[in-house]
Amino acid sequence: MLPEFLLCTGIASGCILSARILLHYFQLESYQFPGYFRTIRRNVLKSFSPGFILMILNIIVLFLILQVCPEKVSPWIVCPIGLVILTGAGFFIGRAFSEKKAKKAFVFTPRIKRLYAASFILISLILFAAFYTSRHSLVFRFPLSVFIFAFPVFLPFWIALSGLIAWPIEKLISEMYFRDAQRKLRERPDLIKIGITGSWGKTSVKFILGTLLEEKYHTLVTPASYNTPMGVTKVIRTKLEPGHRIFVSEMGARHVGDIKEMCRLVHPHIGILTSVGPQHLDTFKKLENVIKTKYELIDALPEDGEAFFSDDEGICRDLYNKTTLSRHLSGLNRDICDVWAEDISYSPDGSSFVLCTHDQRVSCSTMLLGELNIRNILLCSSVALHLGLSLDQICRGIRKIHPVEHRLQLIRHPGGPNVIDDAFNSNIIGAKQAFHVLKSFPPNRIIVTPGMVELGDKEYDMNYEFGCAMSDCCDTAILVGKKRSEAISAGLCDNGFPKNAIHIVSSLDEASSLLRIIARPGDTILFENDLPDHYSET
Repeated sequence: MLPEFLLCTGIASGCILSARILLHYFQLESYQFPGYFRTIRRNVLKSFSPGFILMILNIIVLFLILQVCPEKVSPWIVCPIGLVILTGAGFFIGRAFSEKKAKKAFVFTPRIKRLYAASFILISLILFAAFYTSRHSLVFRFPLSVFIFAFPVFLPFWIALSGLIAWPIEKLISEMYFRDAQRKLRERPDLIKIGITGSWGKTSVKFILGTLLEEKYHTLVTPASYNTPMGVTKVIRTKLEPGHRIFVSEMGARHVGDIKEMCRLVHPHIGILTSVGPQHLDTFKKLENVIKTKYELIDALPEDGEAFFSDDEGICRDLYNKTTLSRHLSGLNRDICDVWAEDISYSPDGSSFVLCTHDQRVSCSTMLLGELNIRNILLCSSVALHLGLSLDQICRGIRKIHPVEHRLQLIRHPGGPNVIDDAFNSNIIGAKQAFHVLKSFPPNRIIVTPGMVELGDKEYDMNYEFGCAMSDCCDTAILVGKKRSEAISAGLCDNGFPKNAIHIVSSLDEASSLLRIIARPGDTILFENDLPDHYSET
């Protein structure tokens, strides 16, 4: 049986090495099965091609070993050769189909390593059982032989099954880390804990607030887009130091209850709601679920907690009005806001405004672009004032704020076109702000965008509105992907945008090639939104 065992090991090794992109998808979806299977459906060709190619090779190798070689060469020789061939093929197939330019690269975390091990053990056992049964049962020999030959093509499902089997262990491990992080926070009653959530603007507000608070307090801010329970757990366990006075945690959500779970970890005393809108409707299904989930942060605050809202003249204002805790509102309306801005002016170099409270005012300037960033600064200033910073300290902090990468980030290229990188934006409100910023630049202005995704049955209508909004702020539109381009093009053309100025391409690489042809020195290129790594369209 040892030769068969070696052969099973070879097929199993080839399978798990070929499955690199599937494991990446699983990681991007935070190891949640609904999201993983949605990603598989969106990327059918990418998901099944590695297994299909390995299946062809598997058929060739097995045919040679089982039918041709036994008459000429000992299986003790050919089976180890088959192991090496299938393992090597799996490695090269996995590398060939991996995401080369992923915004979130595939990371070999301890959990991924455990999933690799679980997948290898599961696949090996299934194959070995199939080999053994087919050798000792005439009834099942043919169907099991077909099963073994075709085994790799079902790779997406074997990975999901491995994840399901490993789930209890992972839950136990994550709960252990989770409780350790909770313990660390409990041991710091002096630590001021702040939670930030919203449909958009979370990361920008987090870094703006961190910059302002550093004028007075040693502050720990969760890095990058660390906004899941395990991501924040890792930050608490590895980054929190005795000298930190404030901990700022971004809280992301794709399902009802996600924010409640984050609050079970952090137990924030201050809650900040940046925005509420139609985001991730693929998982939330309806806007009411988004509203309920975002408000979980305010519901989790203690009786003496403080709730801070950005006035969006819509849902956030309504949530502010219904809140019974101590509450604060910031925005552009001096009649209802505690902190507001006056005399706002924008330029390609940044923004300036007067920061106002009911008894103080100070002139401020920032490198950040657009009204949405002014609103974010006002929200953070409101929190900073509550925590005892003076207006002078806040003004000094505002001057130090740097654009967050991929969020209305202006990148100048002397002698070439300027770039406004807003690739991480994916909502209509932020897009309209980006379009307004672009409009302040002189012609020629170019927009490169794939539109918006994960909006469920509202996707066409939202992308049509997206096209309408961009029609008067650019001279050339490069649309990535044919499906959403239909709605964006319709919105552009219905608002008088010239059809010959619309270019539809199939990928960002193709868009970049076109830009090298049409963009001139002094032009301004806005990269508005980008598809998630796990969302492709041909």
